[in-house]
Amino acid sequence: MRFTALFAAASVAVSGVVATPLTVDANALFGVQLNSANHYGAPNPPWVPDHKPGWYFGDHPHLFPELNCLEGFICKLLELLPFDWLHCPSKPTTPPSTGDGYTQTFYNLTGATQASDYLTYGLVDTVDDCKAMCNSVSGCTFINTYHDVNGKGGSTQLTCSLFSSCHDSSDADNKGGQTQPDGSIDVITNSDGYCKK
Repeated sequence: MRFTALFAAASVAVSGVVATPLTVDANALFGVQLNSANHYGAPNPPWVPDHKPGWYFGDHPHLFPELNCLEGFICKLLELLPFDWLHCPSKPTTPPSTGDGYTQTFYNLTGATQASDYLTYGLVDTVDDCKAMCNSVSGCTFINTYHDVNGKGGSTQLTCSLFSSCHDSSDADNKGGQTQPDGSIDVITNSDGYCKK
């Protein structure tokens, strides 16, 4: 089990038994780097071949066993890691508060933002979940949510791409068309952009 080293460290901390310092390989714990150097598990942005989401944040983690689902015990582990690692956001309030600090820059486009200031991307259930992710990633100032091949088959999941600069509709030039590993072709709909004020 990949959490064995961390459990051992926790038991030493709780029991008060002095032991030699333990080095934990966080990459081995999660099977992937979830830090800024690796775009938080999504080193390939959504507009390049062989891309895949780095994480999932929402209410249905059981639907995404292949992704790092940001909830529960995983969040407690991530909090023990350095600042440049992905940390779990706080769940948005229901209903979302007015004045959440974001301004919409485009709405319902058929293209997604494609830019050099890409930080990471994953899957979320709602736009507010994506805003919460942006609030938890250092340097994030812009989100782009949209439906694409990751939301096929009637799924309501949104792709949530995070960037360090604000963008408008002129940067939403990823119109899809990329062939996916399963042979499907990427199609982008319902693309919305929000800039942090």
